[in-house]
Amino acid sequence: MAALMNPLTALPAMSSLPAPAPVQQLHHYAYRAKDAEETRHFYEDILGLPLYHIIQSDYVPSTGEYCPYTHFFFRLQDGSFIAFFDLGNDEAALPSPNTPLWVNHISFRVNTVADLEVMKARLQADGIEVLGVTDHHIFKSIYFFDPNGVRLELTAQLADEFEMLQESKTAHARLAEWTARKQQWRQDKAAGQAAEVLKPQRNDRPEVAGKAVT
Repeated sequence: MAALMNPLTALPAMSSLPAPAPVQQLHHYAYRAKDAEETRHFYEDILGLPLYHIIQSDYVPSTGEYCPYTHFFFRLQDGSFIAFFDLGNDEAALPSPNTPLWVNHISFRVNTVADLEVMKARLQADGIEVLGVTDHHIFKSIYFFDPNGVRLELTAQLADEFEMLQESKTAHARLAEWTARKQQWRQDKAAGQAAEVLKPQRNDRPEVAGKAVT
């Protein structure tokens, strides 16, 4: 029997491919919604994102499978969208069983810390629990959940373009160090010698030790 071909060996070398097309901005991020109107009230009436577009169908265009849906979009100031699918059965998306609730989230930028306080007041007036204002040094944030269990963050940037440029100069080196340490951790784990989780090589937030992670 002929050996199975590794599909990766048939791929062209990256050097022979055209340069990546410029990715201009986020177009949309889509989640499942339990109820379209409940979601509209939250994003349009409380957060101020206008409902901008709706697509409805019985069949999924990309896969062809039968799954009736209403797909609806809310527009941000830069022209990007956050979107949702109401699948018509009043069921919400289930949380990931192996991921803490604070990990998966989407963050929207506002202009100032004062804007964060305004939005916090609006959310709390509608009975929504809000964490923060949390200081991340280069930005400040508040955190909350939408009606579908999606964790959201509103962020006010504090660092200017120069500060962020300086941060970018060390990002690859820091990630490379993490990657090397993780490879060693994998080897130690396979040999039964590793700790349960790999800790980062440095702690950028020592002041939050012992506090709830936000």
